[in-house]
Amino acid sequence: MITLIGIPVDHRFSHGDDLTTIIRQAINSCAELPDGLQTGDILVVTSKIIAKVEGRVVAAQDREDAITEQTVRVVATKVHERNGLPVSTRIVETEHGLILAAAGVDASNTETGTVVLLPQDPDASARTLRESLERSLGITIGVIITDTLGRAWRLGVTDHAIGASGIQVLDDLTGTTDSFGQQLHMTVVAVADQLAAASELVRAKRSMTPVAVIRGAHAWVTNNDQHSARDLIRPAEEDLFSVGTAEARIEGAHNAVYARRTVRSFTDSPVPAEVIQRALHAAASAPAPHHTLPWRFLVVVRGEDDSIREELLDAMRATWRTDLAAEGRTTEEIDKRVSRGNILRTAPTVIFPFVDLAAGAHTYPIIDGIDIGQRNDSERIMFHIAGGAAIENMLISIAADNFGSAWISSSIFCPITMRRVLDLPDTYWPLGAIAVGQPVAPARERPEIDVQSLLIRGKSNG
Repeated sequence: MITLIGIPVDHRFSHGDDLTTIIRQAINSCAELPDGLQTGDILVVTSKIIAKVEGRVVAAQDREDAITEQTVRVVATKVHERNGLPVSTRIVETEHGLILAAAGVDASNTETGTVVLLPQDPDASARTLRESLERSLGITIGVIITDTLGRAWRLGVTDHAIGASGIQVLDDLTGTTDSFGQQLHMTVVAVADQLAAASELVRAKRSMTPVAVIRGAHAWVTNNDQHSARDLIRPAEEDLFSVGTAEARIEGAHNAVYARRTVRSFTDSPVPAEVIQRALHAAASAPAPHHTLPWRFLVVVRGEDDSIREELLDAMRATWRTDLAAEGRTTEEIDKRVSRGNILRTAPTVIFPFVDLAAGAHTYPIIDGIDIGQRNDSERIMFHIAGGAAIENMLISIAADNFGSAWISSSIFCPITMRRVLDLPDTYWPLGAIAVGQPVAPARERPEIDVQSLLIRGKSNG
């Protein structure tokens, strides 16, 4: 049977106090522990009194600075209302590896005008207290230092172990069997956190009961000091939720552009229709001249549109070969150039984007046979440039869905052929083709780009 006993402590803790003596006296005065601490007991102590004894108290007006100093990284920012005004709370990672609100800087249970930081090294504090008590009493115990933390997906707060010594903080049941004989594969019990939370039942926050003794949990008490509360912290590389929702969205938005790669080898897996729909919506959101929507798309899916794909690509290939031969290219050179478009024949899905100038392009008067200021040419260029933005949006959207893509420029060089095969008006201008599919292998890392070398230097700045 496990028994929990709260230990009232009638003492105002301050820097330099003899914590061992104070706790011993409080335990000796506790009617529920007439025999005092015993071997196998676990002593649970709030981090607040540890921090006060260690001098971790600062002026309240420095609270925000203190939070910043204790922060390794901001995980999330929570905005809530207090007295009708929005208040922002930072959820941060501390140097201890803990994720908690305001870096654990706390204004409760402390003198007015002050706030308390977390102990510098809670595991070391637990070890120091345990060794001191064991020496003075001649027993073997475990010590847990706790602090109150919120929990992902759950309302309310509860105490967790942030420091531990002389206790097995995790109980790995992997490989054992349950009561039905089923093997457990991923069951690692956070013993120290369970004990910390349980102790809070006898340490009411509004009482002067910062200490508890747990008796009957001796199975987890150990003289092996290799265990610490840091063992409870999930390694960053295993953390699937390492940042808050808003921060993840910001990070994802920044990284989306760099996730796009040109992929030329796809598996046979089909591309889900919703991936293509999201890509088309992304393209349609690109900036377009004159508040228009001039984009048009032909989507061909393997197994559904094979005949039109074959007819279109055959006609395009014939046009390429004729044009390349007219340039004086050899048959070998022509075969090599034309083969680059083979990806459009094998990709699970191909999107052919067009810009329709009739959807909004302005037509300017030709005066004496002259396009004044080349305004009509500039108008067409403007719509084509906007088409590039639409294509990039599509490629980024496809990459965000963990699919690969390759933009192939070939259709741009045979607009007449495209319009003839597809029976499109002369106002339709092809913008290349996008092959889409599941990549055969991960894309190579993108090399660093020296963007400074791309800057144009004007006369004024050399």
